[in-house]
Amino acid sequence: MSPARRSDSAGLIRLRRLFLLVGVLLVVAVIIGVTRFDIGGTINELTLPLRHEDIIRQQAAEKGVPADLIAAVIYEESKFQDQTSSAGARGLMQITPDTADTIENLSGGETFVYEDLADPELNIRYGTFYLAYLLDKYDGDVVAALAAYNAGEGNADAWGGSGMKIDDIEFPETYDYVKDVLERRDQYREKYGDELGL
Repeated sequence: MSPARRSDSAGLIRLRRLFLLVGVLLVVAVIIGVTRFDIGGTINELTLPLRHEDIIRQQAAEKGVPADLIAAVIYEESKFQDQTSSAGARGLMQITPDTADTIENLSGGETFVYEDLADPELNIRYGTFYLAYLLDKYDGDVVAALAAYNAGEGNADAWGGSGMKIDDIEFPETYDYVKDVLERRDQYREKYGDELGL
């Protein structure tokens, strides 16, 4: 083979290697981009899931309760998983039979069936109605409303009702609950502001 042909052949080999290297780098870049996207979505799904955002937005608008607060309560109550607690609380917002009866009486409902609380839409509708009722009762005081949601109105009243501070809550479980919901509310506002219509 002549030196000129050897030089052309070596040049083609270098060009092919360059194209191969560029191709490999492009594939790696695409894989990294897709992996980052999937990992971010998976991390959000595991650490701060959001489901039924259309129902949450609709109920927030209808009942005047901030969507990020509804999402935070759902997270704290059930992590967006339908379940029944040992105390008989049911669904995404963990509504007890007694609370469901209270909600039905306050709302003028007559056709409630406890098993219906497994339905996400009805559960979020009832839970948001109750949150709206508590926020109204406690003059918009979120700490008092959350304390009442977790420990009952009688306990929230005993701890000072409207104007109570988080340190006024005497039950460690309720103190942690209120603190956690308030933190989650901020996280939902930051991470899912668009999805929640904020």
